[in-house]
This record gives sequence, structure tokens and C-alpha cells, in this order.
Amino acid sequence: MYFEEIGLKYIGPIDGHNIEELETIFRKAKNIDEPVLIHVVTKKGKGYKFAEENPDKFHGVSKFNKETGEITKANNGSYSKTFGNTLLNLASKNNKLIAISAAMPDGTGLKEFSKKYPDRFFDVGIAEGHAVSFASGLARQGYIPVFAVYSTFLQRAYDQIIHDIALQNLHVIFAIDRAGIVGNDGETHHGIFDLSYLSHIPNLTIMAPKDANELEKMLEFSINHNGPIAIRYPRDGYVETLKDNSMPIKICKAEILQEGKDISIIGFGKTVLTATKISKIRKDKSFEIINLRFLKPLDKETILKSIRKTKNVIVIEDNVINGGVCTAIKDLISNEKDIKAKYFAYPDEFIKHGSTPE
Repeated sequence: MYFEEIGLKYIGPIDGHNIEELETIFRKAKNIDEPVLIHVVTKKGKGYKFAEENPDKFHGVSKFNKETGEITKANNGSYSKTFGNTLLNLASKNNKLIAISAAMPDGTGLKEFSKKYPDRFFDVGIAEGHAVSFASGLARQGYIPVFAVYSTFLQRAYDQIIHDIALQNLHVIFAIDRAGIVGNDGETHHGIFDLSYLSHIPNLTIMAPKDANELEKMLEFSINHNGPIAIRYPRDGYVETLKDNSMPIKICKAEILQEGKDISIIGFGKTVLTATKISKIRKDKSFEIINLRFLKPLDKETILKSIRKTKNVIVIEDNVINGGVCTAIKDLISNEKDIKAKYFAYPDEFIKHGSTPE
């Protein structure tokens, strides 16, 4: 009756797996000269026993044995798993730490956290805007909320990030999973806009780890930070440690991974690995590799010192070309003389479905 009261013709609930019934209903709805709401009930994984019993497990599935339902998983870890394990460890030391999910506890690595700390875990459902406002309320009361969310879904909460978090400079941590290209999930799930829509928001700190070990350090840093902070990391499997570095995470400080004199390469997050590969291929050049670590605030001193030395810079990011790392570096060196620069990012267009290497 709720739908009828607000002026919608309600039909349902109907069996979403009964094609003939659906066709009949759609034909009837087509001939109704008023707004129509058709309530369709479906079962996730319908027709495959193992998927019906474990719908979350089969939500975005890789290779599996159809006879047993056993999913083949790579032995390496993932950023999501590293995030989840690190947050568990930090929560054991700090009872103010709260985890928030928007219907994605498994995908974001929070499943174990939800089991161990059920009173400190909140799944608000598919309501990212509410998740951010909810985190705002928790932060106002002295808690440290961590909202783990896919990059593409955080777009839904843009207004709340600005008004409910950044404007009040509240200590909320955004763990932005699936940043950059996500491969076969396609155009709707690529996280290639977050740097652009977050980088101009006042008070918000933005970080990205070069590998899983650095993600652990950044999470620990973010717990002790004062104010809103975002850590973005990719879907890709566990990346080997690029450098066994004990250098602590310091606000606005980049890391020089390799010193050189000919070309400065700036990477942010996963593209630091790309930078190291380039330096190995071009052995005739001496590359200085900068792990940016922070997009905001930007380590202008380290970047300018390197570029003024090499007179050449390459910037690589897994975000669209406008508004992210490339834009920040362009602005920074706009008044520098005799600097040659090349910028590599995703074009100003929607990226098609395909594997990440493609």
C-alpha cells in the first residue's frame, strides 16, 4: 500500500525466475497509463546449489570446480586481505576503532573483523551516503570510524564527504578499495575518478601505498592522524615488497626509492611498480624514482628538488588524466624553466570492459 499511496501502481511480488509470468506482467504493465512499480523476487545463485548456499562467495567469482563448488584461489594475498588483517590488529589495541561497510564486508576484507568485533562493526547496506554520515556521527563522539568501500561506490557519497566530514574536519578514515582499473567488472566498477573528485576537498588527506606492507604502515598512520584521510589501493593481488624500507610514514613526505640524474619518474600507489620496471628496461638512463605516498598534501620540496636536478619528469597514475596526480604535478612545475614532462594516465573517457593487463 505504501507505493499505491504515493501514486504508483504496484504489481507483485512475482517470481523473478518465472519467465512466462514476467512476460505476462510486463505486457499488462505496458498498457497501464500511470506509473507502475513491479516487485520482482529473485534468489541469488538460482539454479546452482553451491551459489544458492553461498551467494556472497559467488558474487564475483573466479575459476571454480562446477562439481564441488570449490573456488580456485591464488596463493598470494591481496590488498583487501592485508587491510582486513591490519585493521584487526589495530582494533585489538584501540577499542575506539569502528569498521563500517556498505553491504561489502567480504569484498573489502572485513569479514573476520565482523566476527571478532560484532559490536564495533556496522553494515549499513547499499547506502554509501548514509555510511559517511554515520561515520561523521561516530567521529563526533570520539570514535575512529573506518569506512571500507569500493572506489566507484564512494562516488555516491560525494556530498556527505564534503559537508558531513571535511567541513567539520572529522577524523574519519576512508579505505578506498578497487582503486584504478578493476578489469572484468567493467566500466561501472573502475575506480578511476577518486583522485579527481577528492583532491580538491579541503582538510582531506589522500594517500596510496606502493605495496601491501606500506598499506599496513599507512593504516597505522591514519589511526593517529587528526582529520579526514583517504587511503586508496587497487584490486590487484598481493604485490611483492618493492623495498624493505623502515622509513616511517610522515605527513606530506614522499619517498625516494632510487636516486638518479637523468629522469625523474613519479608513481602513486600501484604505478610505483611500473616506474621500477621502466627503470630496469632503460638501462642507458639513470632514473630517480619517487614514491609519492601523498597526493594531498603534496611533497613539493622533494619533487621540485628531483626535477630541477634531472630536468625530465614522467608521471604515471591509475586515475583519469584530469584532476589527479598529473594535474597536480603540471600545476607544480608550471613556472619551472627547461623541464620536459610526459604524463601517463587514463584518457578522459569511460574505460571498456577487459582484463587489467589489457
